[in-house]
Amino acid sequence: MGMAHIHSRALQGLHTPSADVEVDLANGLPSFTLVGLADTEVKEARERVRAAIVNSGLTFPNNQRITVNLAPADLRKDSGRFDLAIALGILAASGQIQRHDWGEWTFAAELSLSGQLRPVGGALATALAMASEADGRALVLAHDNAMEAARVPNVRIAGAHHLLDVVAHLCEPADRASAIDAQPSGWSWPSPPPFQSQAHSIRLDEVRGQDSAKRALTIAAAGGHSVLLVGPPGSGKSMLAHRFVTLLPPLNPAQALHSAAIQSLMGAFDANRWGQRPMVSPHHSASAAALIGGGSPPRPGAITQAHHGVLFLDELPEFNRTALEALREPLETGTIHISRASNHAEFPAQFQLIAAMNPCPCGYWGHAQRACRCTPDQVARYQSRISGPLLDRIDLQIEITAIDTAALIQRPDGPEGPTPAPQPTGPTAPHAPSETDQAQAALDLALARQGCRNQELQGDALLRHAQLGPTTVEFVEHAARQMQWSSRRVHRIMRVARTIADLAGESAVERHHISEAMQYQRALLNARH
Repeated sequence: MGMAHIHSRALQGLHTPSADVEVDLANGLPSFTLVGLADTEVKEARERVRAAIVNSGLTFPNNQRITVNLAPADLRKDSGRFDLAIALGILAASGQIQRHDWGEWTFAAELSLSGQLRPVGGALATALAMASEADGRALVLAHDNAMEAARVPNVRIAGAHHLLDVVAHLCEPADRASAIDAQPSGWSWPSPPPFQSQAHSIRLDEVRGQDSAKRALTIAAAGGHSVLLVGPPGSGKSMLAHRFVTLLPPLNPAQALHSAAIQSLMGAFDANRWGQRPMVSPHHSASAAALIGGGSPPRPGAITQAHHGVLFLDELPEFNRTALEALREPLETGTIHISRASNHAEFPAQFQLIAAMNPCPCGYWGHAQRACRCTPDQVARYQSRISGPLLDRIDLQIEITAIDTAALIQRPDGPEGPTPAPQPTGPTAPHAPSETDQAQAALDLALARQGCRNQELQGDALLRHAQLGPTTVEFVEHAARQMQWSSRRVHRIMRVARTIADLAGESAVERHHISEAMQYQRALLNARH
């Protein structure tokens, strides 16, 4: 008879509360009971653990009554992340391994039937939670998980390939069986790789024409604003949207960790994209749960996967109306709350929305060269699929026009081949800053002035930092009455104007900044009214 107490971690969304694995071995009818609000995949650990222990050359106590308690009892547990802790608890309770400092370790790994350690979801989130709590424990994971979690500072991460690697490293030297000693060491303490944000291979300056659209995207990147691109098929909406992410500043280490933790939870962590801003583009057939998150237990959706990055919704009117309306709250708050009868989860959702749509069902309403076959009622119904409250939350609405074919097929170096560069004879003229440099400079100016992006300014802070003069205030009031703007739209135009002023390096928002911001609110105006 014996008892053992092993530490592990549960997983609830992105939160990883502590969970203890208590194992009791007693005389009586042979049984293996697992209690503690365990889901089906946790209960199946009984067979995995039994086979893993036997196939590793260790002894499973078949003739005893085994009780495993996952505490606290009111915390729901799922996945196979408790397998390793349960196996070690059985080995410790049966006296096969002895250690006096089990409290210094936390275990989270699934076991195969052969005893191999398999990765589990949420390894980075677990490491981040332990780093914030600073409890001093080391986290033992499967080797692949350990390579991910090693990126988190201020927490000890150990990786192992097999159950025997963990036993051989943790048990007292006198208790190691000869079969264990014969195994090659698969234990490691991985070192974190140096942080380096990854650049995207595509660039906005590759786009021919579309100067007004590139200007609007630069404003959006500088201020953190959402964008709606409206134009006919083939005009370049998707191409511009996919290149928007290249205008954003690189992730800092903290942002990169949180973004990678979400990818790790979804099982989509890619070391080659470490430090790169995410670009998520769900299909328009996506359900509301796929877009915002859901299920039981709640799982993050596309808006959380796009945290600190870009959410691109192509063919916006084709999305489910319920899914689109669910975007309204996270666009304002940067978080999403998912409530179910037995579960509640909160996920981060600080994303920039880039949406694209045709102006009408056939796509050619307002086209200069092709006739639209849609009636005014069809155009109005199509555009009304985007509700007014959602449209009110999109800062920039840009009309994209088809560019001339000659501009697309003309070689950038001329029809006769590259032109030799002239030799400089005087002082070198400075190069014009790229859209990325302009956006970064304006963002740095805003952060130095108010400590946040312009899109995040609210209430008195917006009025204080906008610095509107009397004539500008009068102009805004007149425009709001004439255009019947809501209070939310007035504030959004002021935020966009503040960003335009930052791009120009001006301290106060003037009338011409407001006028330009107003031009980015007219893409759907004619059809709506």
